[in-house]
Amino acid sequence: MDILKVMGTRLKELRKEKRLRQAEMAELLEITPPHYQKIEYGKVNISALTLCTLADYFGVSTDYLLGRSEERL
Repeated sequence: MDILKVMGTRLKELRKEKRLRQAEMAELLEITPPHYQKIEYGKVNISALTLCTLADYFGVSTDYLLGRSEERL
């Protein structure tokens, strides 16, 4: 599985754990809901700053989001 798909899958799991909608995540990142949906589907790349923002928001490491580690922290 490629990095974007792994990241998208992990973001979706984390979002659902917090019982958030994709629209709420889009608002947090100041992007459109369809753009956020593409992130979860592994269709678009994100900036390093956005990656760090998501990792901080969910309390996980960037390596976890990228599939480089199974440890959340």
